[in-house]
Amino acid sequence: MRRPIDILSAGELLVDFITAEFVQTLEEASLFKRVPGGSPANLAMNMARLGNKALLAATVGNDDMGDVLRNYVGKLGVDTTYIAQVDEPTTIILVTRSAAVSNFQPYRAADAVLSIRQFPYQRFEEIGIFHTTCFALSKQPAQHVLLEAAEKAKRAGCQLSIDANYAEKIWPDRREAQRLVAELCRLRTLVKVSDVDWARLYEDESPAPDAVIDHFLKMGASEVCFTLGDKGCWVGNGEERHFLPAREVDVKDTTGAGDAFWSGYLTARLDEKSLLECAIAGRRMAELKLCHFGPLPEKVDRTAIYVDLNSTVGM
Repeated sequence: MRRPIDILSAGELLVDFITAEFVQTLEEASLFKRVPGGSPANLAMNMARLGNKALLAATVGNDDMGDVLRNYVGKLGVDTTYIAQVDEPTTIILVTRSAAVSNFQPYRAADAVLSIRQFPYQRFEEIGIFHTTCFALSKQPAQHVLLEAAEKAKRAGCQLSIDANYAEKIWPDRREAQRLVAELCRLRTLVKVSDVDWARLYEDESPAPDAVIDHFLKMGASEVCFTLGDKGCWVGNGEERHFLPAREVDVKDTTGAGDAFWSGYLTARLDEKSLLECAIAGRRMAELKLCHFGPLPEKVDRTAIYVDLNSTVGM
């Protein structure tokens, strides 16, 4: 049965400064566009754009950028009750605009200062999905707080979700990252991992898709989505596996495309679509984001992500 709150996304809310032009390195950059970001925040905003009831647990600075971010998220319909403001500066990330994989440089502060008081434990039984990321788990005290919240969410019957968006620049201790991803997988978590994230986390540049899916399922994950950029994605669980090819689009920027994909995927899952249909909905949402430089429109027609479901052309 569907719960009153579709998702609680927990982790970083920050400012991305994305280069105005396509560049390979930050050294080439001179102009930047300010964009609200952070993977859990992007997911919450995209879920709200699609008409879902979304909560965001995050921490920003008690500064001008913190105010900007909190106000922006709220205007999109995300519940900001659990966004705290602290004396640390709001986290910012410099990002290269790219048609493939972006380069980035983080300047972290407030995002990791999560408190257990920011989580509505008394409402967990009302929440369908509890989501977080490797970025959010990479630093204390957020790491401890998120692991405790995930355990409590699981006990309350929430479906757990993680974006294994590992980067050594964010989390130098790769072994610890592997251990904590495994710890979350044992809670029957939904796992999203890109080919780039997999290579960074497990130092394996060319894994077989079946091996990736098996890896997480054996650790206890309930469902795995392995995205391959412009090649498509694989999805699998204990009963079935599917490959969905990507389609050619006019790429304006790749930043946030993975978060857009997962918002479409999770929305379809909440709507009780099949595994393959979830992947198709995710692909459609990612396509919409790839064709935009900066945030998506305030509202995205939910039916737009299902437009391909009854057409073989959509495959």
